[in-house]
Amino acid sequence: MFLQHFGLNEQPFGVTPDPRFLYLGPKHRQALTALTYGTELNRGFLTLIAKPGMGKTSLLFQYLGALRNNARTAFLFQTMSDARDLMRYLLADLGLDGTGKDLPEMHAILNQVLMEEMRAGRRLILVIDEAQNLDDKALEFVRLLSNFETPWMKLMQIVLAGQPQLAEKLAQPSMAQLRQRVSFSIRIDPFTREEVDAYVDHRLWVAGYNGPSLFTVGARMLLAERSEGIPRNISNLCFCAMSLGWATKTKIIDREMMRDVLADMDPESPDEKPDPSPKSAEEPKQVISIAPRPAVLTVMEPPARGWLTKVSLASALLLSLGWAGVYFNFEQRLGYSWHDIAAAVKSYLVPAVPPASPAPGLPHSPQGTLMGTSSEAPTDDKNPDAPLQGRADILRPRGGSN
Repeated sequence: MFLQHFGLNEQPFGVTPDPRFLYLGPKHRQALTALTYGTELNRGFLTLIAKPGMGKTSLLFQYLGALRNNARTAFLFQTMSDARDLMRYLLADLGLDGTGKDLPEMHAILNQVLMEEMRAGRRLILVIDEAQNLDDKALEFVRLLSNFETPWMKLMQIVLAGQPQLAEKLAQPSMAQLRQRVSFSIRIDPFTREEVDAYVDHRLWVAGYNGPSLFTVGARMLLAERSEGIPRNISNLCFCAMSLGWATKTKIIDREMMRDVLADMDPESPDEKPDPSPKSAEEPKQVISIAPRPAVLTVMEPPARGWLTKVSLASALLLSLGWAGVYFNFEQRLGYSWHDIAAAVKSYLVPAVPPASPAPGLPHSPQGTLMGTSSEAPTDDKNPDAPLQGRADILRPRGGSN
């Protein structure tokens, strides 16, 4: 029903490395050309490096398929093993039995096979996939396999294929001898935006789809962005999107449907829609407990003062004390002198007047004046200025010339 809904003959986005669905983009074609060229030149060792899901295994099958008529091929993928197991797997893939034999005996059997192939005008092509899992001893064993040679040609062509960790392992100083024998180091980079479209269209065409564009422009843009250009991720996202379209009876995959698929496959996806339902008021709050840390008090010793600072402080202190003593003594002496001057001026300007007898019936003030009488001097009615003129001798200083 899935295939009928979209008008397909078979599943376009399967998980098996079917060579028919292999999309040979510019990068894959370059890698395949480099592998074929290195084999024709009998270079001995080649490496193929690619991220997981880049179609490395499908490319290797395509490479071996083109050489079956001219060479004897062997493909190994059990890389979590030692040297003896690798040799036994190699003989088994060549149709030979190495059960119960030790490593030198298996070496002799392999040498006999290589000589027979050389007489027949063919070579042995050994491909080891997932070679990043080989330990140092197994890699050294693979290097020794390249010693099967004659003075004029190599009897075995070896291709090490793996993830970027393989390049890191070969870069180690202990792998210098093996690294020196590698003629070509081939890499496959992820797809670009245009290559993602071509990859999707190619697989749909191989599966028999001939209708309108199954994925909209928005869906393709989101697919290229979130798949990181890795074919395996592209196939998984397309399969899930088409499954959702079949479930919802939709024949066109748009951006909204692709976003829903991404949200289901990755719950932490930024394109996931937030939950519109408000949180319950009775939801318990999360309590975060932080372990207390002991407080640390650091007491620092004050910096030591030099002799110049100490002398300056002592001088300032002595000067302050001396100035305070002079100031208080001067103020005391000035106070005494001021009182003496004031008394002298007062006795000089105001002559002593005998106290008048108080009139009977009037109270007598302590200052010798009559209470209630005016303190002004008597004046002449005819000449108001008479008192002033009459007392001019009082205002004039004694002994003066004026």
